[in-house]
Amino acid sequence: MTVLSSPPAAARAADEGDRLTVVPARHPWRWVSTVVALVLVAQLVHGLITNPGWDWGTFAGYFFEKSVLNALLVTLELTFAGAVLGFLGGVLLAPMRLSANPVLRTVSWTYIWVFRSVPLIVQLLFWANLGYLYETLQLGIPFGPGLLHFESRSLVSSLGAALLGLALHEAAYAAEIVRAGLISVDQRQLEAAAALGIPRLRQFRRILLPQAMRAILPSAANELVNLLKSTSVVYVLAIGELFYQVQVVYGRTGRVVPLLMVATVWYVILTAVLSVFQHYVERHFNRGWRR
Repeated sequence: MTVLSSPPAAARAADEGDRLTVVPARHPWRWVSTVVALVLVAQLVHGLITNPGWDWGTFAGYFFEKSVLNALLVTLELTFAGAVLGFLGGVLLAPMRLSANPVLRTVSWTYIWVFRSVPLIVQLLFWANLGYLYETLQLGIPFGPGLLHFESRSLVSSLGAALLGLALHEAAYAAEIVRAGLISVDQRQLEAAAALGIPRLRQFRRILLPQAMRAILPSAANELVNLLKSTSVVYVLAIGELFYQVQVVYGRTGRVVPLLMVATVWYVILTAVLSVFQHYVERHFNRGWRR
């Protein structure tokens, strides 16, 4: 009697695969959403080009106007000074917030809570009117006689009030950004470094800081962009930054929309420059590390 053996399993699978019909995946709604998005973008661009209300001629005429460029320089100075002073304050407040000393921890927490709670515009107006509360400021023995005396109005000018308000406001947010970066590093690495006898300063410089910067940089760059835009609030102190100068020009000419577009485009350009700078700084601190 002859016994017929069944074909191997691989051969049967190949035969069944030849008989299967392969249908490519279709995504109709993806194409529909793409078409809708392109139509909306085209309508936006068409409106920007054809709507005479945008007045691109006036926009081009004032974009590089001398007073606007001088105001842009003031905006950059306020941003740079506010960022440097603010993050210096944040670097001091963050370790205080993590300190084992309850007094330092409470002082830092209270400062952050207060300055994050009060709107920036209120802080600016408060510092601008500091002379109303204290006509003179003095340096000397606490609760004792003063050695040096200063008039508040001469010491805290409009520009000084703007820098003071921006720096103190920024320090509260910078402190939380730095604290988040510090606590993101595994504490066991510092314990191992201490067990090896590595000095604390070297632990901070070679172990803690490079790793913490990876967590600090994205939030710090975002806060820097926010500070750049927040400088427009100092117009309440009549400081000639970009937004204030644009207001002056359109108050004189009546061309509100094109002058607002001048400020908008300059803010967009500065934000793009900061984003490029952020990319290269992050790439520097991400050397040898990948997510």
